[in-house]
Amino acid sequence: MPKQSVSTLDAPKAIGPYAQATKAGGFVFTSGQIALDPATGELVSGGTEAETAQVLKNLTAVLRAAGATPEDVVKTTIFLVDLADFALVNRLYGDVFGASLPARSTVQVAALPKGARVEIEAVAHVNAGDKR
Repeated sequence: MPKQSVSTLDAPKAIGPYAQATKAGGFVFTSGQIALDPATGELVSGGTEAETAQVLKNLTAVLRAAGATPEDVVKTTIFLVDLADFALVNRLYGDVFGASLPARSTVQVAALPKGARVEIEAVAHVNAGDKR
């Protein structure tokens, strides 16, 4: 099964030795997205709400570059530094995924890269012959 790395300038550059996403076997596997501004590479300010909005924007850009949309997502994992942010993140997440809810896990973690409070990764299924 051949695999293909995905890259877009509409989302932050990877901050380590990994791809923004990888396509393989009709699936798109995104790397975790944090709230980095793609233009500056810096974490956005404004707290958890602003971070979550940017994470979802970055994630959508990576999916789009891979030929997918949020509706194609079958599984997400959310990493939160503080589970007290669960309801806020759910509200914003629902705005993006509400039409076609994927399976999901949410995990509280001790820390995230760059001091981020939220990270989201996704797996999407796309028709291998689809040329979106």
